[in-house]
Amino acid sequence: MFTGIVTDVGEVRSLTQAGDLRARIGCHYDMAGVDIGASIACEGVCLTVVAKGEDWFDAEISAETVSKTNIGRNSWAPGRRLNLERALKVGDELGGHIVSGHVDGVAEIIAMHDEGDSTRFTFRAPEALARYIAPKGSVALNGTSLTVNEVEGSTFGVNIIPHTKAVTTWGDARPGDAVNLEIDTLARYVARLQEWQP
Repeated sequence: MFTGIVTDVGEVRSLTQAGDLRARIGCHYDMAGVDIGASIACEGVCLTVVAKGEDWFDAEISAETVSKTNIGRNSWAPGRRLNLERALKVGDELGGHIVSGHVDGVAEIIAMHDEGDSTRFTFRAPEALARYIAPKGSVALNGTSLTVNEVEGSTFGVNIIPHTKAVTTWGDARPGDAVNLEIDTLARYVARLQEWQP
C-alpha cells in the first residue's frame, strides 16, 4: 500500500524488452535499505524491485501493466522523470489517501491554467471510470494523491500547488499527456455494493 505522497523523483535509465519489459530506474533512495522483492510505486504503478545498485533498481513490467498504464502509450523512455514512493510501513503517516498502486486506466490532460500560484488541471477520464470520481473525493494521478475540485461527465479538475509541482513531475506536465489514474478504493467498493442492492 501507498499514500500518494511522492518521496522521490527518479528517472528511467533504460528499457529492455525480453519477454516482459524491464526498466532500470535511477533514484535517490538509500538502496541498501531496499530489499529485493520490495514494492516501489513508479508514476503510480506498483513495481517489484528485482535487482538494484547504489542509486538504481530494476523492475519487470508485465504486458498487462503496460496495456493499462501510460507506459503503453510510449510515455516512458530513457530520461523520463518518474514520481516514486516506497511502500507504506506500519506506523508511517498516512498523509494522502490509501493507494494500491494498481492503475485503473489512463486519463488525459485536456487543459491547464494558472489560478493564483497554483495550476488548475482538467483531465478526461475513461468513461468506465468517470462514475467513480466525485467532487472533493481523492484520486491518484501519476502516483500523486490529489483532491478532485469538480466533475462534469468524464472530465474533472484538480489544483496543483507550487510545492507539489516542485517535488514531483507535475512541473513537467503538458496538455495531451497521458496520466496514470487510480480511483479511490472506497469509491470502487461503494459502487460495487450498490450493484448488489435489491
